Amino acid sequence: MSRSMWVLWVALFSLALGAMALAQPAPERSSPFVARIELDGAIGPAAAEYFDDAMQRASREGAVAVVLRLDTPGGLAESMRQIVSGILASRLPVIGYVAPDGARAASAGTYILYACHVAAMAPATHLGAATPVSLGGGTPMPSPLGAPAPAGSAEKPAAGNDATRDAEANKVLNDAIAYIRSLAQLRGRDAAWAEQAVRGAATLTANEAVTKHVVDFVATDANALLVQSNGRKVQIAGQVQVLQLTGLPLRDYAPNWRTRFLGIITNPTIAYVLLLAGIYGLVLEAFHPGAWLPGIVGGICLLIGLYALQLLPVNYAGLTLMALGVALLLTEALTPTVGAVGVGGVIAFVIGSIMLFNTGVPGYAVNIGVIAGIAFCAIALLALILRLVMRARRTRPFSGDEQVLQATGELLQAVQPDSESWALVGGERWRVHCDTSLPAGARVRVLRREGLQLWVTPL
Repeated sequence: MSRSMWVLWVALFSLALGAMALAQPAPERSSPFVARIELDGAIGPAAAEYFDDAMQRASREGAVAVVLRLDTPGGLAESMRQIVSGILASRLPVIGYVAPDGARAASAGTYILYACHVAAMAPATHLGAATPVSLGGGTPMPSPLGAPAPAGSAEKPAAGNDATRDAEANKVLNDAIAYIRSLAQLRGRDAAWAEQAVRGAATLTANEAVTKHVVDFVATDANALLVQSNGRKVQIAGQVQVLQLTGLPLRDYAPNWRTRFLGIITNPTIAYVLLLAGIYGLVLEAFHPGAWLPGIVGGICLLIGLYALQLLPVNYAGLTLMALGVALLLTEALTPTVGAVGVGGVIAFVIGSIMLFNTGVPGYAVNIGVIAGIAFCAIALLALILRLVMRARRTRPFSGDEQVLQATGELLQAVQPDSESWALVGGERWRVHCDTSLPAGARVRVLRREGLQLWVTPL
């Protein structure tokens, strides 16, 4: 068969497959339901990916609305904005619900709740404290809007402390204020309190939030939430829709395996441990070539740790200090310096570890107990190395003339003055010379060596 015929047959087969695919009917949608997405814990890359994936699945499977249950202390601004953008672009109404009792929608959670088409809270919950925090965690708290200046201050009350803060902090603060005010105006909620939540870290309980028109109502459970949301008008894609939720079942959308894995490795403590395991695994492989296991495990851990780091707000000064600390500890192990380099390595390592994820964002810092445990192990290893070095300096030499000159032995034959004989020294037969007369079996001590002959004296 010619080449052109092969090409023709492949083309016909491809067209047939395409026609079969087009002929297949679209999957039937199930009866109407309400999807439920749960965001628990810190808002990060894993939470943002989970939300996007769940929203797409809910839309494909025929959901008529989405309940977004929130219980979060806050999180990363980039991930929060990704979730908010998904809500604003959604063709499904999103009902934000702070639950269960005792939950909170703090910091980033406040922005997400403001973005929802309908906002509700369970009893004994709260929201607010949405002031942005810089990477170093040291953003000064601005004065509440309209607060008087402190006594003796030359500042004008209307200006607050804005004039004393740097330009970058002002830019971040004003951007956050404008962002949450725009969300409040879009959903018809209290924009003035939204600004207070950002500028002065204000908070509200569930009942107070309803009074101030920050949320729409308080719902005791999911069924009450759907009942109270039923009949409300929401605006989606420029059109007003009336929610018809009575009697609809709730369908939970759990995170898939990839989102769960991403949530594990983007935990700062896990990422920190993976990074260290990767470094030490490669170091062990370098010291023991051909072992394979340390190198393979270390390489995998290092790559996963670096992937997690590029998703997290890393302080690169802290990462550099950590690398310097590890390098100094390895230098101390290879070329002992009586602890000077090793102590410096431990200090650099601990400071770098503390700085690594020091963002001030709840849930995004390395556990201090883990840092302390690793630092203690490094100090113990350093102390062991120093002890071995000092003990090695006090031990007798094991080879060379120094070892021979300190050795003792036993004569195998009698020796006369200024004559030679044979002796057993260090388990070896040596030809010896002695200035005195000694019988066989006498104990002798080595004075010096000349070639293959030892000069001895009575012990």
